[in-house]
Amino acid sequence: QVRLVESGGGLEQAGGSLRLSCAASGPIASINTMSWYRQAPGNQRELVARITSSGVTNYADSVKGRFTVSRDNAKKTVYLQMSSLKPEDTAVYYCNAVLWTSGSYADYWGQGTQVTVSS
Repeated sequence: QVRLVESGGGLEQAGGSLRLSCAASGPIASINTMSWYRQAPGNQRELVARITSSGVTNYADSVKGRFTVSRDNAKKTVYLQMSSLKPEDTAVYYCNAVLWTSGSYADYWGQGTQVTVSS
């Protein structure tokens, strides 16, 4: 069974830092793009950061210069280093990965991890 498991969320003060991790497990032949999304109460889920299999990254304008996405292909893990946190970063953060399993690529999602930034 393919799973994405996030960790690293929690409560942090404005200006602080948190690091999220998302590990993929199961019968995975390869991993394409890995991404982080977030959803705040009353808002739609939005893309925060994305990293391709070759390491190309892109970010939402609201997090550029503050967040860094990276991946460790050997560990099948994607990271999100969040710095200079703001209260508006408060949301549930979801990991997404495009995985090659059972002969095709498909989207997979983690269960989400809560990030709360206090002012």
